[in-house]
Amino acid sequence: MPRRLALVTMLMPLVAAAHGNRCDEVLQRLGDRLVDVTCVESTDLTTKNPATTPADNSLPGLPAGAFTPTTDRNVIAPDAPNRTPITKAVPGIQIDGRIAGDPQGQARFLLRLPDDWNGRLVVAGASGTRSEFNGDFAWSDYVVQKGYAYASQNKGVLNLRIASLNSDTPPNDLACRLNPASKIWVNFFDNDPGQPFVRWQLFMGEAARLARRGVEARYGKSPRFTYAVGTSNGGYQVRRAVELFPDLFDGGVDWEGTEVDPRGPNLLTDLPPGILNFPDYVASGFDQNGIAAKNIRAAGYPPDLIAATTTLWTNYWASFWEVTQCQWQKRLDPTYDTYGQGTGTYNYYARLSASDVGAQVASFATSGAIQRPLLTVAGTMDGLLPIDRHARAYARKVLAALDDHDDDGHGPHGRRPDYRLYEVQNGNHIETYKVTFPQLEFIQPHAQHAFDLLVQHVEQGQALPPSQCIPHGGTISESPTQPGHCADQFVP
Repeated sequence: MPRRLALVTMLMPLVAAAHGNRCDEVLQRLGDRLVDVTCVESTDLTTKNPATTPADNSLPGLPAGAFTPTTDRNVIAPDAPNRTPITKAVPGIQIDGRIAGDPQGQARFLLRLPDDWNGRLVVAGASGTRSEFNGDFAWSDYVVQKGYAYASQNKGVLNLRIASLNSDTPPNDLACRLNPASKIWVNFFDNDPGQPFVRWQLFMGEAARLARRGVEARYGKSPRFTYAVGTSNGGYQVRRAVELFPDLFDGGVDWEGTEVDPRGPNLLTDLPPGILNFPDYVASGFDQNGIAAKNIRAAGYPPDLIAATTTLWTNYWASFWEVTQCQWQKRLDPTYDTYGQGTGTYNYYARLSASDVGAQVASFATSGAIQRPLLTVAGTMDGLLPIDRHARAYARKVLAALDDHDDDGHGPHGRRPDYRLYEVQNGNHIETYKVTFPQLEFIQPHAQHAFDLLVQHVEQGQALPPSQCIPHGGTISESPTQPGHCADQFVP
């Protein structure tokens, strides 16, 4: 089958020659489902081995920005001193390649198979428009040290390409400005023809199927249990995994997942008020009690935090609000004039009668009808996916769907699946913001703890701790002092 060998400078250390046929055995089992494949035997599958994650822009034939794995692994993880501890080397096999069945030729797949396997598989979603290496710090390092096989994918799409480095106006119809103060414009591959967001859920399922084949080839048997994990858009993939693919997944952990609902809330209802009111908020001198601040809070956003040189809202405004609104609007409502009519004045509900945006959102909406246990972990200070508009909104949807199970509490796949929402007080969407705002709380350790609780629940029948507010500085508790939602989004 077609196979691309890694460049010598990117090869991981080879193990003894006696094991030299293991890559061939796995690749033979994967057959023609993967192309342009790199398979290496490594003395360490953790990121302590620098070759575990390739360099940015290291795939030939792609423009700069299309494939950025080293950058991607930093997006969801804390800063270096607070990343997942690595206490041992994990020898095994790493496979990375392109999924052959993708007509767009962009779907990518990663598989890590530790020699000391615990019989289980973890399949990760990818945040934003990131690559299959997005979870390397936050998820892969955590689970491969425990012996899990680890797979990931890129939602079937590459990242972005530069449209212009210096332009006052959009250089093409699909260009998005990196931030409102920038003259740099990019084109997201997500907005190209043939890239509807409904593909995201499909490639989560395909990654599980491919990973199971690889596991069977390497170890001679199927995984006993398979778990889904992911953050942000990857958390959305986890939700769809347990809604749509109960035969592939035994449960999932959704960290700050994106809620998608054609009735709202969704990103196209939430982002414009922040974009629209932010300049007036700045002009008010960051007046927390001014009209602009109240309008932003009314759209669901957490209170702002003020640091010496910036604010929490400023960081989200500069890095996420406008560019995310543009990316989603270009995909879901392309007839709207983004920069002519305005990003902040986009009115999703008005556009329902002017375009097919409602049908576009409905095509990949979450249902809440989970068929396997799911744990959502979300921060109360999330300034991109506000907790009441995303995590709590999805929890309400799940509870409504669970109430629709038949009267004896059983659904089509057996017992009523358990759902929990663990709210991290002071947690926010971007872990590295804690460097500037030390009052914030890391979500990663709580998400990893939730994963361990999920495994104990699925495999040993242990009861899950109830949904709760994890107090600032606290942990998930069997007997929480604050069950349900956090009364305060922020505590000093």
